[in-house]
Amino acid sequence: MLGVTLAAIAGDQVGYLFGKKVGPALFKRPESRLFKPSYVESAEKFFAKHGSKSIVLARFVPIVRTFTPIVAGVSNMHYRTFVKFNVIGGILWGAGITLLGYTLGRAFPAIGENIEIAVVVIVFVSILPVIIEFIRHRRAPKGDHFAE
Repeated sequence: MLGVTLAAIAGDQVGYLFGKKVGPALFKRPESRLFKPSYVESAEKFFAKHGSKSIVLARFVPIVRTFTPIVAGVSNMHYRTFVKFNVIGGILWGAGITLLGYTLGRAFPAIGENIEIAVVVIVFVSILPVIIEFIRHRRAPKGDHFAE
């Protein structure tokens, strides 16, 4: 459990520093389809509104957890604030997910016997929000990159 927690915290630290050092250059390229200046503006507004909470909550959202520390670095979230909530989120996620897996395994031994099915279900549930957002994005009018 300690290893998972430390790895989660270290990974997000690297993401934050990557966003802080490399991110601004990526977002200055006007032809980039993935890294647009408007995304930084949106991220800065998001962090100004939700800031510290977003670092903790993003841990529990697949895909979002990957980009949140990078965007926090790009949008110049205060480093001390990021570290504080990164540690809180890392502990909650690392310990929480590990204990949840242990508890579910003890409560439902059949999960261990059917681990392949359990993994497929978990992966499907994890990527479902991404699939839904992709479909919403494809259906959105041209120029509307954030389907509401």
